[in-house]
Amino acid sequence: MMMTRNKNIILSFYCFLLLPLALAAQQQKASHSLDAYLQTKGLVNVSSLDRSIHADLKYGTTDNFTKTVLYDSLSGIYLHPLAADKLVKAQKYLKTLHPDYSLLVYDAVRPLSVQKKMYKVVQNTKYAAYVANPSRTGLHNYGMAVDLTICDKQGKALDMGTPFDFFGSAAGINREAELVQKGVLTKQQVKNRELLRKVMLHAGFLTIRGEWWHFNAVSLTEARKSYKVIE
Repeated sequence: MMMTRNKNIILSFYCFLLLPLALAAQQQKASHSLDAYLQTKGLVNVSSLDRSIHADLKYGTTDNFTKTVLYDSLSGIYLHPLAADKLVKAQKYLKTLHPDYSLLVYDAVRPLSVQKKMYKVVQNTKYAAYVANPSRTGLHNYGMAVDLTICDKQGKALDMGTPFDFFGSAAGINREAELVQKGVLTKQQVKNRELLRKVMLHAGFLTIRGEWWHFNAVSLTEARKSYKVIE
């Protein structure tokens, strides 16, 4: 009887020791669940191609316009292989121009499930008009778009005149000279934007007029014709 009791005490002691380890393993697995899902869809973790590219995934924090964590289990920059290769090419070109600079990614693939979450969060807010209805897929949903900037060797983002996801005319790229004349932007801020565009265009990305930080690897028409949406 005493031996059985001692065995139970020992077993309970080991369970007490192992429980935190089991919970930690479970949490680690959960924290990478979106990463694992994206890999099954054939997307590439950009860090596996070039570790010098920096990441500050804004939607994985509350530091974004929704003030909500939208990626609750994402740790890497994931893109379609075509877009990932272009991003690495852009980084290498940037390094030839400015060895101390690096690309700093704010957002890459945005699964449709996250787009739906974002769309729901902004309803009845001033941002509702700026978030695309999930029924109309965008290039982020294919892993074919990337939002980014340039940072220095300390990881500090260059001044581009507006923050990421700024909703206003100053975020656009088609009236920069006029905005400089009006004092909305400085010449250095525009110069920084031009550097970002130079390296991204060199790598084969496409710009959009309204957002200095957004670049597309292919056109939306091509994506809808040739690639699959990441649900």
